[in-house]
Amino acid sequence: MRKPSDKRLIALLALAALLCVTYSSASAATLTLGSRGERVALIQQRLKTWGYYTGAVDGIFGRDTYNAVVRFQRQNGLTADGKVGPKTAAALGVSITGTISASLYRESELSLLSRLVNGEARGEPYIGQVAVAAVVLNRVSSDEFPDTISGVIFQPGAFDAVWDGQFDMEPTASCVRAARDAMNGWDPTGGCTYYYNPATATNEWIWSRTVQLSIGRHAFAI
Repeated sequence: MRKPSDKRLIALLALAALLCVTYSSASAATLTLGSRGERVALIQQRLKTWGYYTGAVDGIFGRDTYNAVVRFQRQNGLTADGKVGPKTAAALGVSITGTISASLYRESELSLLSRLVNGEARGEPYIGQVAVAAVVLNRVSSDEFPDTISGVIFQPGAFDAVWDGQFDMEPTASCVRAARDAMNGWDPTGGCTYYYNPATATNEWIWSRTVQLSIGRHAFAI
């Protein structure tokens, strides 16, 4: 075999790098079992609107979401693999790369935040529900936490309701309003990034935070 020239070798290496980047981007852009976040919630909402999905719009790509995607793919002549890649996303009319449009992004964020408030603060005074939502948004704005609502909500160990099943419940109208009010700028906590129930808290570290106020059963702290 003839040894390639330096120019040819450089060209081959460049092509190989381009293929690796393309493959990596395509893989990262595919949503499948285990994926989480606003884009998953957006896909769930679209599938639910069209009658393919009846589960929770919770931003978690579980088995019910997978089955709904398969049904949609079969109905629309797509490869029924249960994965949302570029072709399936295009058929759904959503984007899995780039920036989600403001209105759709807000819709999926509101759904996630409403479920978090419902799981953590249903039964609390309304202002306390808004305060819990505000803590999530304050974390998004803080350099100490993930910079998206889904990132904050799904941060491991951050909120008990996400991991004990309460997040899967349909949010009450009050919790949806509370999430919306917080997203519109109402922060009853004045910038707090933590809250806890003093009667049930077991993590000793949380007691080291400076409490700013109490609403209902929750203490809000920085």
